[in-house]
Amino acid sequence: MSDVELRFLGTGDAFGSGGRLHSCTFIRSAEGDALVDCGPSVLAALRRESLDPNAVDAILVTHLHGDHFGGVPFLLMDAHYAAGRTRPLVIAGPAGVANAVARALDVLFPGSGGLMPRFPVTYVEWRDREAVGAGPVRVTPFQVRHSTHTPCYGLRVESAGRVLAFSGDTEWTDALIELSSGADLFVCECSGYESAPPHHLDFLTLERHRSALTCRRLLLTHMGEAMLARAEALGLDAASDGLVLTI
Repeated sequence: MSDVELRFLGTGDAFGSGGRLHSCTFIRSAEGDALVDCGPSVLAALRRESLDPNAVDAILVTHLHGDHFGGVPFLLMDAHYAAGRTRPLVIAGPAGVANAVARALDVLFPGSGGLMPRFPVTYVEWRDREAVGAGPVRVTPFQVRHSTHTPCYGLRVESAGRVLAFSGDTEWTDALIELSSGADLFVCECSGYESAPPHHLDFLTLERHRSALTCRRLLLTHMGEAMLARAEALGLDAASDGLVLTI
């Protein structure tokens, strides 16, 4: 078993609260590199941390909201036109992820929706609780409760013998208990303190259920202004842009 490095490239909510970048976590192990979510600021965030976008083997998308997958078109355009990428790339996400990326490309760069990258791109679709290989990692998706318009998942990621769980965006659901069971790290959204935007988690709700979560470490992310204002006083274990962990 070897160490796994996590770099939190973006830990903000959809509104950039606290000046934080959109959701993106970089995972590196001896088996390869992966991103969990890929917010619109991904290229700047990778380069700020001196990470090569061309070295990313897989992008794991929790759900098809812009702050979680909006960086995929930019990464593909950069790889195709500027970086001369040849390395294969896996893009895994909810049903329809390939069409969603094509539509996003066409909106952001009109006429590019049919882009055929010069490197192999494989799309993988999540199925609830069905483990699947995605580049260098193995992922088990758990459907969570965030949107009635697009399926949304928390992801249980296995890499180099470690188990990393990510809630994605969700209100409380008992699926989070199974998702995070025994995980080395559970990265969980916590948008608000005593309340949160619809279909998101707040701190007091998470506290009520904390004893049911058997992860070794719970790390909060995706915090709004109310949570950011309280985080230090509460002594919370919370992610911030640029945080590096070795698991």
